[in-house]
Amino acid sequence: MSRIGIRPVQIPQGVKVTVEPTRVVVEGPKGKLEQDYLPEVGIEVKDSNVYVTRKGEDKQSGAYHGLYRNLINSMVIGVSEGFKKSLIINGVGYRAELQGNLLVMSLGFSSDFVVMVPKGISVAIEANGQKVVISGADKALVGKFASEIRSIRKPEPYKGKGIRYEDEKIRRKVGKTGIK
Repeated sequence: MSRIGIRPVQIPQGVKVTVEPTRVVVEGPKGKLEQDYLPEVGIEVKDSNVYVTRKGEDKQSGAYHGLYRNLINSMVIGVSEGFKKSLIINGVGYRAELQGNLLVMSLGFSSDFVVMVPKGISVAIEANGQKVVISGADKALVGKFASEIRSIRKPEPYKGKGIRYEDEKIRRKVGKTGIK
């Protein structure tokens, strides 16, 4: 039995969960999310909870049991509260600015990086262009976009220049001393 899958998902006020034969739709104040699911699990809504059950006793059904329970939980949290990732831009002359639907970043290269902000994601620039806050209802989309931004200029270990997550710790290395 999946330890995560057996726990019901609480549905907060203002969130509506609809279960179709192969799809779950969650609507709330922050948007609408949809997720397809496989026939190895059963999903039903009772009272103000969502229950995920498994139809078989094999290992794969148990894995899907916990997976779909967590996906539905993330969808419920996303449409009610939303998800947020913060990135810190560190370096001399490194900065970001928002121009309409485009995120323009100066990261020490000969030209600026221009990244299109996906639909369903909102980006805010704080701290004089040194902090980028990415928020949205879809947890996977927020995390993927944040990782794409970070991969443009990963933090280097000597001076710490680059783009890092706000809660990320960079292990610093000691440079050459020049003494033999």
